[in-house]
Amino acid sequence: MNSPATFPITSLLPEICASLAAHARLVLEAPPGAGKTTQVPLALLSQPWLAGQKILMLEPRRIAARAAAQFMSMQLGEEVGRTVGYRIRFEAKTSAATRIEVVTEGILTRLIQDDPELAGIGVILFDEFHERHLAGDLGAAFALDVQGTLRPDLRIVVMSATLDGERIAKWLDAPRISSPGRSFPVRVEYPPARVQEGTEHHVARVARQALQENDGDVLAFLPGRREIARTQAILEDALSHSPLAAGDGARVRAERGASARPNPHPQALSRGERGEVEVVALHGELSLAEQQAALSPAEPGTRRIVLATNVAESSVTLPGIRAVVDSGLAREPRFDPNSGFTRLETVNISQASADQRAGRAGRVAEGTAYRLWPQSKRLDASRTAEIAQAELSGLALELAAWGITAGGGSDLPWLDPPPVGALAQARELLVQLGALDAAGRMTSLGRAMLELGAAPRLGAAAWRAEPELRALVADLLALMEARSPLRGEQARSDDFRARVTALHAWRDRRTAGARGGADTGALAAIEQASKGWRRRLDVRSAASGVPDSHAVGDLLLHAFPDRVARRDDGNPLRYTLANGRGARLHENTALHGEPWLVALDLRFEARDSLILAAAPVDLRVLERDYPAQFRSERVLRWNDERNAVEAFEEHRFAAIVLDRRSVPVTPEDALPALLAAVRAKGIDALPWSEHARRLRSRMQALRAWMPELGLPDVSDTALLGTLEAWLGPYLNGKRRLDALSAEELSQALGALFDYEQRRQLDAQVPESLAVPSGMQRRLEYAEGEPPVLAVKLQELFGLADTPRVANGRIPVTLHLLSPAGRPIQVTQDLKGFWERTYPEVKKELKGRYPRHPWPDDPWTAAPTHRAKPRGT
Repeated sequence: MNSPATFPITSLLPEICASLAAHARLVLEAPPGAGKTTQVPLALLSQPWLAGQKILMLEPRRIAARAAAQFMSMQLGEEVGRTVGYRIRFEAKTSAATRIEVVTEGILTRLIQDDPELAGIGVILFDEFHERHLAGDLGAAFALDVQGTLRPDLRIVVMSATLDGERIAKWLDAPRISSPGRSFPVRVEYPPARVQEGTEHHVARVARQALQENDGDVLAFLPGRREIARTQAILEDALSHSPLAAGDGARVRAERGASARPNPHPQALSRGERGEVEVVALHGELSLAEQQAALSPAEPGTRRIVLATNVAESSVTLPGIRAVVDSGLAREPRFDPNSGFTRLETVNISQASADQRAGRAGRVAEGTAYRLWPQSKRLDASRTAEIAQAELSGLALELAAWGITAGGGSDLPWLDPPPVGALAQARELLVQLGALDAAGRMTSLGRAMLELGAAPRLGAAAWRAEPELRALVADLLALMEARSPLRGEQARSDDFRARVTALHAWRDRRTAGARGGADTGALAAIEQASKGWRRRLDVRSAASGVPDSHAVGDLLLHAFPDRVARRDDGNPLRYTLANGRGARLHENTALHGEPWLVALDLRFEARDSLILAAAPVDLRVLERDYPAQFRSERVLRWNDERNAVEAFEEHRFAAIVLDRRSVPVTPEDALPALLAAVRAKGIDALPWSEHARRLRSRMQALRAWMPELGLPDVSDTALLGTLEAWLGPYLNGKRRLDALSAEELSQALGALFDYEQRRQLDAQVPESLAVPSGMQRRLEYAEGEPPVLAVKLQELFGLADTPRVANGRIPVTLHLLSPAGRPIQVTQDLKGFWERTYPEVKKELKGRYPRHPWPDDPWTAAPTHRAKPRGT
């Protein structure tokens, strides 16, 4: 048993106690191994301000909660459950004598909701707060709200090894104490992967290398259980067929170059050669006994390779670790708003996590950290708060129970408030599930869902089930929250009922598989969770046998009413979801031919999402439980091929069309649809004539050049925004867009200007100009440019100044043409052209066009658009 004096934080315990005597809040920064998790609660037990009240310490993981309670109890020489106890989901070890209670983060929220005054609790310790789990952020916000309104005497301590202490202290308005760590130097290496070497093989190879190059045990970090199992199999196979031979070790050291240290303990290698290397898994899905075995020291003479998820980053102590192999990966929840699902994604860890993992190698002596990513790779500084990227229906339900029914929960003192959009989407889901009413207030069903403690979707399914089906519901809750227990070929099954069948077969026979294809360890963990749900649902016996073909889907559709799916008539693998999106089954589906499904897991794709897990649904249950979702309505569709409006009478379930028949289109139907089609296609979809386009260009030009006239805006955006006003009267009575003529469109456009505005249009931006030859020549208008007049040079003889429009404000750009109509010069300075350029033009073109006049003095020559008569 360790003495408290052996911990680096021991010297700071008086300062911590004194700070909490003077202030109600504290930020404590202490690196891994400092002893904060186990020594601070024990030190606070005797403080006068605690006055016999409880200490509540939050841990982000169940493994850490148990381990902390066990270690503190061991220091007190007691069994867990006396002075120190713990409470986690479906498991508690406490008694009337318990003064320190270690709980997982969600437990605090329940305690506060049940008793906002937190009677009997004197201090709350938020351990490893840097992990920023959603439940931890919500619990902290609630606790601060309680402290600020009902319990000013309540102490709050936020503790972590790698948090932004300055920011946290500012948020809490609290003192900040930092503890030194107890660590030894850790050498960091970056062994690269070999060609086409996957993560698991890379980890396994470097773990064996680490075992040879270091004393003690090896801790390897992998993202999840699946990768741990594969790496464990690779290692056990390698160790059994090719133990850590000296030659192999020499080869590895040679590859790493002269800087690599030789193995200082050849006897350790010889133990490895005798096969006394144990490969141990550590993750949250193990049984309590398996977790405790992983956290216990190895047998004398045996070395360990511990394969762990990020549960081993903090809070738990692994004895004997001298080397860390870090894949640089973790599995974290990410909410996909497109699919509506939270999925665990494999992501790169933060620099803070990488430093914390590496520190595990320096707890007892010098160590080595092997990072399996390029040294040049830059990691994010810290982990993103889960509240910023998680599905928030559970949080929205908690806020509603707290009395916050709208907005982003800004009344609470958040470190990072929930995103407004994600929170609004979560509230919409809760209304659909029946947990909230239209005003956002909690219903009786919502209250029951909250008390159950399941995710809101699953809580809705549990409480809407008939009492006789709740044993099956307990199994479904456990299965939905766990990874699939199916293995081998069965693992590819998209029929969720196969998981239920596997659980019931294992439960009924307690054999490996009872028909094989299932992981008995996973089934045992699922059974433990199901027992917990049965207790909460007040179910006395477990379900067994094979449920009715629709029983699973009929129960789970209450969790996912927006994921009810109907098979398309023309494609048996394609389905339409109740939310209107498309989905598809894979080609080897076990659900082929099912007319109705509830999709329980989807992988979002741009066109049709892939259904990963689903169960058949009975249409009669939909009709019974969701009658309001069935409706008949008249709908309009735009047919692009016909360029026309079509009308249908449709019978629907939500967005799924069950039956459709064509009906006549009325003028009242057509006009909104025609206008909508124009908005969708754009203004160019209208039958613009050349005259109408020129008219619009002139109108835009006059509005730009003479803003004092206050003319209407005829830009694309303005016209699309006012379609009803200017185009609606001309489309009224039409059923097809191409029934609108170009002449009608010109009339509609012209009607935007009144008489005086039209007069100004003709006067200030005329359609054409009279030139000295007596001819009218058209002006071309383009947005943002002066007007262009294309005219033969001979027609301008005698004209000294460039013509202007818009009350003389805008000079015309002259495109001077040869007698053949080819461009000679572009200018806005006609006078300069006559003086400087015309003599050169005359010299060049007179011989080419001898029948056209080329006078020496263009100022006095007679303008003409004709050639000279023959013989002159």
